[in-house]
Amino acid sequence: MGFVDTLMAGRYSATDLAAVALGSSIWLPIFIASQGILMATTPMVAHLVGANKENASSETLHQGVIIVAILSLLAIYALHNCDPVLAFMGVEEELASLTTQYLAAISWGFPALLLYQLIRSYIEGFGKTQPAMKISILGLLCNIPLNYALIYGEFGFPELGGVGCGWATAIVMWIMFFSAFIYLAKSPTFVTIKPFSGWSLPEPSALKNFLKLGLPIGIALLIEVSMFSVIALLLADFGEVMIASHQITISFTGLIFMLPLSISLALTIRVGHQLGAQKPEAAKFSAVTGLIITLTLAIFSSSLMAIFATPIAELYTQEVQIIEIASTLIIIAALFQFSDAIQITCSGALRGYKDTVAPLMLVFIAYWLIGLPSGYILGKTELITPAMGPKGFWIGLLIGLTIGAILLITRLHWKSNQVLSQAQYH
Repeated sequence: MGFVDTLMAGRYSATDLAAVALGSSIWLPIFIASQGILMATTPMVAHLVGANKENASSETLHQGVIIVAILSLLAIYALHNCDPVLAFMGVEEELASLTTQYLAAISWGFPALLLYQLIRSYIEGFGKTQPAMKISILGLLCNIPLNYALIYGEFGFPELGGVGCGWATAIVMWIMFFSAFIYLAKSPTFVTIKPFSGWSLPEPSALKNFLKLGLPIGIALLIEVSMFSVIALLLADFGEVMIASHQITISFTGLIFMLPLSISLALTIRVGHQLGAQKPEAAKFSAVTGLIITLTLAIFSSSLMAIFATPIAELYTQEVQIIEIASTLIIIAALFQFSDAIQITCSGALRGYKDTVAPLMLVFIAYWLIGLPSGYILGKTELITPAMGPKGFWIGLLIGLTIGAILLITRLHWKSNQVLSQAQYH
């Protein structure tokens, strides 16, 4: 859907593409952090399923709804008050106005999006991943005509440009939530569990356990995604061409990133099930298998991006200068497919082990203490080379992701062996 938004906004105008890019660099980190907190649902439920305690899983869902309510209010407030951020970054008035309108539109879909993510994480804890796939496809199929109608003013709708992307996305968020709710209410798997029955008042200890596991996941994901977003904001004073080139690269790499991310999410489920069933050897085997799969995928994705960098950029725009810069960035992005695959796979497996605090610290070191400063030095200063602009920032990303991959694979190796030795000792 992000790919479609970028593609369709880019075809409308460079200014609207830049507005969607800047808007995305603000709302996506908020969503990813919130989603990360809710992702604690999957390993908690998976451990219960592995231990044949499915009926105890409903409480996790109930406490999650309370957390969603709080996160939604915070998100809506933040997205309606982004003017100071854009002013601080020196974004020109017309672009800032479009960006704030886009953010205001998308904010009204946030409660639905977070409720959908909660239900999805709950369902996936049972090993049921097809419902989310089908609902996502439905969302995409709705997103394309809604974008077309609201961006270009077709079928009697107003012509809203990039702001139309925000309204289309908000509508799709509600469609996806209602679809997930209906599935959970009607699916034979959950009819006997009755996840919506027995609602109780907020339980402090249950909320504490949820947040103890979820907050580090949310902050770790925020650290990674905000690194990309901060780069977009730091590039704001380079002008529309640079922002658009960066957004094209972010959009396509985000699309490719779904491949290792899907394996990472599956690993959280598989490792959780195995550990819940007291099978640490099988959990370690699942983690190793996941790494092999993602590295194999990375060979193909990296090769395709390097070979077809220019045609990929041409999908988004016909402006020669943007195509030239974006194709260079895509080639750099091709290089970090391996690092990205390793770090996200290890993160997924570690979530299955309910190990979230240490990975958070490792990610912070790799991305914010090494990756982003390296990118800033290369992109905006002349300390090492003449300022490289977006290219320097993407080289910084490559450095940060590589360090992150090394640290996280080391942590996973240690954690899996620790759990295995404890099981053998007992």
